[in-house]
Amino acid sequence: MDHDDLALDQGRRMVKAVQRGIDGAALSHLLVTVPIGLISLAVVALVSGMVNPFLAVVVPVAWLLSGPLVFHRTVEAAIARRLFGMRRPTPEEARRLDVVWEQVTRRAGVDRETYELWIQERTELNATAAAGHIVAVTRHAMERLPNTRLAAILAHELGHHVGGHTWAAMLADWYALPARASGRAILALLFLLFRTKNWAGIACGGCLSLTILQFLFLMTFVEGMWWLVLPVAAAPLLIRWLHRRAEFRADAYAVGLGFGEALEDVLTADAVVAVPGAPPYAPTPPPAGAVPAFPHQPYPPAPPAPQQAPAPPGGRLAARAAHTNAEARLRNVRLVMSQQNRRTV
Repeated sequence: MDHDDLALDQGRRMVKAVQRGIDGAALSHLLVTVPIGLISLAVVALVSGMVNPFLAVVVPVAWLLSGPLVFHRTVEAAIARRLFGMRRPTPEEARRLDVVWEQVTRRAGVDRETYELWIQERTELNATAAAGHIVAVTRHAMERLPNTRLAAILAHELGHHVGGHTWAAMLADWYALPARASGRAILALLFLLFRTKNWAGIACGGCLSLTILQFLFLMTFVEGMWWLVLPVAAAPLLIRWLHRRAEFRADAYAVGLGFGEALEDVLTADAVVAVPGAPPYAPTPPPAGAVPAFPHQPYPPAPPAPQQAPAPPGGRLAARAAHTNAEARLRNVRLVMSQQNRRTV
């Protein structure tokens, strides 16, 4: 496949003075996780105090100060390799990515050296923004997507970085980790107790459950700490909604850079492939006499969807959720494009 269909801008490049910020979705994500962070702080202080009373002060302070370390380049590289399974691009991949990334950052007015490009060994058409300076694209996307669509998904990930979504999510996850680990440990203990074959284990599980419920009731209604308990209970739903808002904002950012039609093609293919048994996607050619957005080549068809075995009930629900997400993003992209067109008329 010939990937080179991206119109290359030349000439002087204007770099913005402010390279990134924090939008409403990123700020809200941080605020939503503040109560969970307070519980994490209490967990760290309690565990360290059980080892040594002196550590009950030192360890929590050190843990609070450790958050920004995840944005150090060396730590980010370790996270990319160990946690996300990424690798550095090969020389051939790097040459192609440099051409596409230069055009994306040129349109955005962003210093291209601020971010590092990585490759994910995954068989899906996707890209990822991680930590504070990492933008990764899957090898499958490198092989299958032409440069226009590759630029569109890279522009989307750049939108996450510019909006502060990635560093806000990384900090939120780091400071929520002790609380979540403690919650999972308690749930695992309850599951283990209720799975025992004797009445003693089941009785202990019931007593522990009643103790937790009583503790939550006292904290919420007696101690008046509803402002801590209720946000923690609602946090998963709020974070899921904020993730969706962040996706919409990153899509709007890519549209603002001029990659709206290419992003629309990517999302249309994603929405169709997400439905089990759907026919392969091929973009509709432009009408006669119309000028395509990227005139060097016609839109190449997306690769046919791989043959898959019939999905189990859970798989159908997952595919339906992915289809809904893709369609919601597609509607948002078309809305932003229509608003952009009205402003330019």
